[in-house]
Amino acid sequence: MAAVEAQVQALFALHGPRYRWLATITVMLGTMSVVLASTIINVAIPTIMVEFQLAQDQVHWLATGFLAAMTVGMLLNAWCAQRFGARGAYLLAMGLFIAVSIIGAFSEQFPLLVAARIGQGLLAGLIQPLAMITIFQVFPLNRRGQAMGIYGLGVVLGPAIAPAIGGVLVDTLSWRAVFLVVLPACVIGMAMAWRYLPGKDRQLAPVRLDRAGVLLLAMGITAVLWGLANGHRRGWGDPLLLVTLPGGIVSLVLFAFWQRRNPQPLMDLRVFRYPGFTGSFLMSMVIGAGVFASTYVTPLYFQQVLGESAASAGLMLMPAGLAMAFTFPVAGHLTDRFSETRIMMAGLVLFVLNMVLMAGATLTTSAVWLVWWTLLGRVGLGLMMPPSSTGALGLLPPALIPQGSGIFNFARQIGGALGVNLCALCIQFFSDRYGQTDPAASLAQAFEYGFDRAFWLLLIVFLLALWPLHVMRQGLIRKLL
Repeated sequence: MAAVEAQVQALFALHGPRYRWLATITVMLGTMSVVLASTIINVAIPTIMVEFQLAQDQVHWLATGFLAAMTVGMLLNAWCAQRFGARGAYLLAMGLFIAVSIIGAFSEQFPLLVAARIGQGLLAGLIQPLAMITIFQVFPLNRRGQAMGIYGLGVVLGPAIAPAIGGVLVDTLSWRAVFLVVLPACVIGMAMAWRYLPGKDRQLAPVRLDRAGVLLLAMGITAVLWGLANGHRRGWGDPLLLVTLPGGIVSLVLFAFWQRRNPQPLMDLRVFRYPGFTGSFLMSMVIGAGVFASTYVTPLYFQQVLGESAASAGLMLMPAGLAMAFTFPVAGHLTDRFSETRIMMAGLVLFVLNMVLMAGATLTTSAVWLVWWTLLGRVGLGLMMPPSSTGALGLLPPALIPQGSGIFNFARQIGGALGVNLCALCIQFFSDRYGQTDPAASLAQAFEYGFDRAFWLLLIVFLLALWPLHVMRQGLIRKLL
């Protein structure tokens, strides 16, 4: 660490006090690019479905594959940053991110398109944690909160404007443009990283990559998600499915056992010994499901049920995205005055109300009401996310906070992947069922029936979250005693 600190001090001497903001802008460009890429494709889904002749239970892999791969990338970050240094890891990840984005933009086959999205997700997982590392290196303790607030607001604004940008690109150019729009920012970020990020600390002993852990985790996540996604299409009695789904579960169980035995694990499972952390882990999964599944489903609802264009759907989502972004600092302020679980309960109620209203909407419901209801849900999620993070890490001793943070973020991404997966299956299954029951029904009516069931699914998941929220609350109370 001393060698890296010396490099940081040399960069301060070269660039002056403004260096810390130059370094922050550098990592912010990378993070905003990958965050934008994660959600901008959602408004292009209907167009891609038509071009490649896909159903909901197939096309969702563009979102699910990204999120699942991102969890693996996050766990690889610590090894990659130590192996190549902050500058080397950033340049490598961003360079590969540009390459797979170009492959995605020119893909003519859907499997290659999904592979490009998986590559984007893996690299996004490598890039995002580098921002936290860099900010802690260049800001003193008493200014890190300010830096993280500015950085966090910038990152959250990315998904807020992504649907609108994506919708305009889809309507005016092509869905392929959503893969290319972030590349200029990636190139600028790489140029800045070469100048402003510190290099590798050659004094540190090399850390071995837990290849067995990575393999077991990747196999387990892929098998479980694939098994769930193909149950409706292949039938739950399909021999391949009967092997794949249990095999995935076994791989994840073996991964957990291996992490307990490995002296340098990808995930330090000791954090689950502390009362309340299991509840916070499950709450992170639920919040991830709410954030990513609703972000995936809502623009599809606007286009496939209401018949809106991609640009209109994106613009309809922008107020909700901005509301969520500006709720973050409010939630952070409230966390200093009230208990984390009380604020999370308020957010949970707002999101459940949003799902009730969306599930009750009809083809004649005014789009204005749908925009307001979506905004309500985003405010609820914005109230839940900051206190869930601070509450979870507050349950742990200082020595385990880095490991706890990584596992907490892992839970959110896995929850998002499962949420998108299950909602897409729900839409396809119930839309097909409605069409079979009432052949005279319009496609919009069939889709509405499927989407309503997806909204009810998310509602049930959030109601079930009352139990892990209670477990988390009990853990925080015990911590105070």
